[in-house]
Amino acid sequence: MENLSGKIEHIVVLMMENRSFDSILGQLYPPDNPGFNGLKGNETNPLHGGADVKVWSSKKFDQKSMSIPDPDPGELWTDINMQLGLDKTTGSGAPAMNGFVNNYVQQTAEAPGSYVPEAIMHYYTPEQLPVISTLAKQFAVCDNWFASAPCQTWPNRFFLHCATAEGYQNNSPAHFPYLMETVFNRFDNPDSWKIYFHDFPQTLTLSRLWPHFNRFKLFEEEFAKDTSAGKLPSYTFIEPRYFPDVKLPNDQHPPHHVGMGEDLIAEVYNAIRNAPTWEKTLLIIIYDEHGGIYDHVPPPAAVPPDNSHSQPFGFDRYGVRVPAVLISPYIKAGTILKPPQGSAYPFDHTSVIATLRRCFSLGAPISHRDAVAPDLESVLNLDAPRNDCPEKVVPLPYVVSATELEKALHAPLNDFQKAMHEAAAHLPVLGKGNIFDDIENHIENLVKKIKKPDVPDNKTPATAIPFIKEQLGAFLGNIRK
Repeated sequence: MENLSGKIEHIVVLMMENRSFDSILGQLYPPDNPGFNGLKGNETNPLHGGADVKVWSSKKFDQKSMSIPDPDPGELWTDINMQLGLDKTTGSGAPAMNGFVNNYVQQTAEAPGSYVPEAIMHYYTPEQLPVISTLAKQFAVCDNWFASAPCQTWPNRFFLHCATAEGYQNNSPAHFPYLMETVFNRFDNPDSWKIYFHDFPQTLTLSRLWPHFNRFKLFEEEFAKDTSAGKLPSYTFIEPRYFPDVKLPNDQHPPHHVGMGEDLIAEVYNAIRNAPTWEKTLLIIIYDEHGGIYDHVPPPAAVPPDNSHSQPFGFDRYGVRVPAVLISPYIKAGTILKPPQGSAYPFDHTSVIATLRRCFSLGAPISHRDAVAPDLESVLNLDAPRNDCPEKVVPLPYVVSATELEKALHAPLNDFQKAMHEAAAHLPVLGKGNIFDDIENHIENLVKKIKKPDVPDNKTPATAIPFIKEQLGAFLGNIRK
């Protein structure tokens, strides 16, 4: 059935970073709401040698409160196994969701004593996050959306784009080139999709997208302009700002200020809401993975995406539950989305691929995972578009001090930023000859491990960002217009 019963012609996905469902939306509805699987307020996790640690909220709006947890939790595959209460090295067992606190206090990236047990059990209230909370209530929240795998950012973003992580459990070590088929490549007309980014698009790790470099656009220069002009393509993917530069990151990756992400979500919604394409657009706001933060719902078993059964993990379990908000005038306010009756599986990132395939007739499944993933047609539960949708959402005001920005610029790179910095070093450098020959030759050299790119030893965003900009400029050049 094309175009999801004729209601949707444009799908926009904004993927944020590293927050669990409970941490962002666990208190969206009162604990006694029988249809919503949120926090009751009495959930705990054990602390080795201490008392159980209970979920809590600061309910404050200062910089420290809006940046919990700080320092960044562990998010390697082995960390997540421990958080879930599984065998750390094999991932075997039944998830008891009882290892978040003990895993957090065992982290070593920062000084001993930095990892306060309570931080990993913190959640935000709707008052602290009015943008995503308002949209979740005015449209639909899905309390049954899981990361595609109990893994880091890159594997879960690969699932969104490729329906597989190709057997890779962590961001690093990198395995360039990543040659997986992508859902973008399924569109017959490459003008049917665009990727809007802030500093460095993680999607550029996928070498099958390199020939389509002209589909990558700077968010701050192009998105609002294209949206207001009614020029959104069939599929739009938006990447947040991952590094501090002249502004703080807005990806919400701990310990980044979650209010910056609220600003981005508001900017995206407000642009789409007031665009001529509003009535035909479905906006999906999701998070790639939980980032080590507590959630109380055990991830279920999953269908392995392919037959390559990597060891020790066969990608046969979903990751931790993550926030998911669905927005369209065809959605009844207050919708709490569950998988359609008869579905044996929850929603995960490959549900986006299943939806795109159905909406735009993109052919057969990419992997076994998106073959069984429920699509999102059931969330469009109105026959006609509503006319009472909020015309705009307003984030809480927050002024970034020069001291705060300077501190962020000179903080150590997190694991994700390190991986992105390495990815920038592996981009093709386009000369004055045939661009596509340059790309093909670069991929061949990476496959054969000829002339391995040099990765500078940049330790902080202050030194990494200039290198990333240089690499992007050498690849994208003038075509970012």
